[in-house]
Amino acid sequence: MSSHGATATIDHHHDHTTSTGIPNKKLLMWTFLASDCMFFGTLIATHLVYRLHPPPGAPIVTQIFSIELTSFSTFILLMSSLMMALAVNAIQKGNLKSMRWSLLTTIFFGAIFLGCQVYEFDHFVKAKNLTLTNSLFGSTFYTLTGTHGTHVAIGVLWLIMMYVRSFMPADTARDRSWFFRNVLHVAAVIGVVVFAMFCVLGLVHTLQTGGGFGAFAGHHIGLLIGFAVSVAASFFLARPRGAVAFGEGNAVDVESMGLYWHFVDIVWIVIFTAVYLLEYL
Repeated sequence: MSSHGATATIDHHHDHTTSTGIPNKKLLMWTFLASDCMFFGTLIATHLVYRLHPPPGAPIVTQIFSIELTSFSTFILLMSSLMMALAVNAIQKGNLKSMRWSLLTTIFFGAIFLGCQVYEFDHFVKAKNLTLTNSLFGSTFYTLTGTHGTHVAIGVLWLIMMYVRSFMPADTARDRSWFFRNVLHVAAVIGVVVFAMFCVLGLVHTLQTGGGFGAFAGHHIGLLIGFAVSVAASFFLARPRGAVAFGEGNAVDVESMGLYWHFVDIVWIVIFTAVYLLEYL
C-alpha cells in the first residue's frame, strides 16, 4: 500500500519519472536553466567589471537611461510571471479555458516587454548615439540585455505554440487538416503580436513628432489591416471543434514552460538591478 502511494506521488501527471522522482521533462529543463544561469552570470559579471573601470570618454549612463520606461517594462514582466503561474494552476485542475486565457495574457505582457526593449534600443541608438561598437558600455549593455530579450522572444514563441497545441483534436486520424490548421493558427497569433508591437511603436513615434491618431492611421494603414486580419484569423481558428488531446496529463509541459518563463523574469530582475538601478546609487 505504501509503495503504491509513493509511486502515485512520484507519477506527476502521468509523465515518465526518473529515480529522483522528478519528471524527465522538468529535470531536463532544470539542467538547461542551470547552464543558462552560468551563461547569464558571465555576461552580468563582465558588465559589472567593465563598469568599475570605464575608459576615457565613456557616456554618462544616467543621461541615457529612461528609468521610468524600464521600470514599467519590469513591472509588466513580473505580472506575466503571475499569469504564467495561473496558467500552470489552471491546467493542473483541468481548466483548459482558463489556461488558454492565462497563456494569452502572458503572451500579451511578454510582447509589451519586447516592444519596450525595441523602443529603448532604437531611442538609444538614434537619440543618444549609443551603439554596440562605439563604446565599451554599449557593447556589454546590448549583449546582455539583447541576449535576455532573445530569451523572452523564444519564450513568447513557445507560449504561442503551447496555446495552439491545446486545440489539437483528440482524433487526428479523422481530422486530417489539424496540422495545417495549427500552423495557420501559430502564424495568426504571431501576426497579432508582431503587428500590435509595430502599431504601438508607430503610434508612439507619431505622438512624439506632434501627430495624432489620424496621422498614424494614415501612414500605417497596412499595419492596422494586418493586425485586424490576424486577430480575426486567430478567433476563427480558436473555435471549438470537439474533444482535444490536451488536458491535465499535459500539465508537466506547461510547468516546464513556466519554469523557463519564471527564470527569464528572475534574470531580468538581476539585470535591472545591476545594469539600471546601480547607476543611480
